[in-house]
Amino acid sequence: MTFADRLRATFLLMLLLGGPPPAAAADSLAAIRARGVLRIGLEGTYPPFGYQAENGDLVGFDVDIAKAVAARMGLAPQFLPSKWEGILAALEVQRFDVVVNQVTISDERRKVYDFSRPYTYSGLQLIVRAADADKIRGPDDLAGKRVGVLLGTNHEQWLREHAPKSDIRTYEDDATRNQELLVGRIDAVLNDRLIVGNVTRQYGGRLVATGPPILPTQQAIAVRKGSPELVAALDQALASLAADGSLARISEKWFTADVTKP
Repeated sequence: MTFADRLRATFLLMLLLGGPPPAAAADSLAAIRARGVLRIGLEGTYPPFGYQAENGDLVGFDVDIAKAVAARMGLAPQFLPSKWEGILAALEVQRFDVVVNQVTISDERRKVYDFSRPYTYSGLQLIVRAADADKIRGPDDLAGKRVGVLLGTNHEQWLREHAPKSDIRTYEDDATRNQELLVGRIDAVLNDRLIVGNVTRQYGGRLVATGPPILPTQQAIAVRKGSPELVAALDQALASLAADGSLARISEKWFTADVTKP
């Protein structure tokens, strides 16, 4: 079963569990503007992109990007946290208008979803325990190794295609997966390279990046297929934010570098 097939299967399951989606009119940009609210799907448990601060507020790079995009569109942002494995299917059944959660653009996903222009440029990165950094340096070292990824991510897809001899372990959230790596239940994690600094700080240097980035990636805002007016409005907002330096400032705040350009 292809990645797109799995996404479709999840979508059909949600339809069976939750009934048919609202009328198609609810999908239009005009309906969103009439509502005055942009409904945004994200995990909310994925620092530094979107997570709860100590005071309970939702913060992060993607949170700031989504707020800025909504403001340029003249809309109020409404964040609707959802687990990653169901977030894109929830987009299809119209729980959200968009997903702003470091969604990587891929050919498989383009068959099912539309995307805004990219707002993050990153790459895949292996993360290991610091003591193993000299033993696991790249994909060629993953044969027989237990590698943790989030279920349904492009990281999982890449491993299945390019490291088929690895023992792939899937998880529902980053915290559980990282803890499994820390205690030795898995040998490595494949994730976004931009997450490395946060992971290294969070675990006191016990988890580190190893080897060079594996594959360049681009992340964008995901919308339902067949939403050209919404995509155009998102692109216009992102272009405006890029032109006046707002995207760069948000990026510098979270990464001390501009990751919004190639």
